[in-house]
Amino acid sequence: MPGTEVHFSRFVALGDSQTEGVGDGDDITGLRGWADRLAEHLARHNPALRYANLAVRGRLAGQVHAEQLAPALALRPDLATVVACVNDLLRPRFDADEVVGHLDAMFAALTAQGTRVVTLTFPDVARITPLARPVSHRVTALNHRIRDAARRHGVVVAETSHHAVVTDLRLWSPDRLHASPLGHQRIAAAVAHALALPGSDDSWTHPLPTPRTPAPTGWRAGVGELRWAADFLGPWLGRRLRGRSSGDNRTAKRLSLTPFTAAPGREA
Repeated sequence: MPGTEVHFSRFVALGDSQTEGVGDGDDITGLRGWADRLAEHLARHNPALRYANLAVRGRLAGQVHAEQLAPALALRPDLATVVACVNDLLRPRFDADEVVGHLDAMFAALTAQGTRVVTLTFPDVARITPLARPVSHRVTALNHRIRDAARRHGVVVAETSHHAVVTDLRLWSPDRLHASPLGHQRIAAAVAHALALPGSDDSWTHPLPTPRTPAPTGWRAGVGELRWAADFLGPWLGRRLRGRSSGDNRTAKRLSLTPFTAAPGREA
């Protein structure tokens, strides 16, 4: 139950751009993101918390497995989050069994070491980006396999896919691939609630307090989709064709477990 006194002292986050914090801050002022926000929540109840974030944008599930699992195990966390697969989801040769196999292996290794592990399910991307409708069935298959793998290893699942608010465009950045600051806040709250952390509740599932602006229809909707494709989809496809990734030459922002103190005025 939320409010139970559960304290974690060594938190390690594994994943891709969402866990790195893309969409919540920038590369000049620094990225915050849902994992940092979750660390803030944890640190309020355990000031001795130490936190590492091994996530790197652009990483496929297999790369997260190959590059981040061993360093995470070496840090011997008592809490780990493992969130990946979205980059795989958008690839032409997506294989849900293969992709979730990497998650399964990470779940198995971390839980065998006594780590409490948390993961997420994903929203229907077609409700965020209509042009992504052809991959909706992939999201369904992916979520089904994530739940099965989590069940096998006793992994906690934050079921973000079940709630309509997660497709409110105000929770997403203009690229519609990364959460906005408000979206990262909701993800952190969802994970805290799934873990039944003190101070957590289901308010993250509630609609935003003010109604969303009606979505454009007709030709305006078409123009909006074309603009999005030109600004975001085109560059993404260009990188894929050149064999490049947004994470090329990047390293994780918190490679070691260090004390976590929220910036003044910041709350998860």
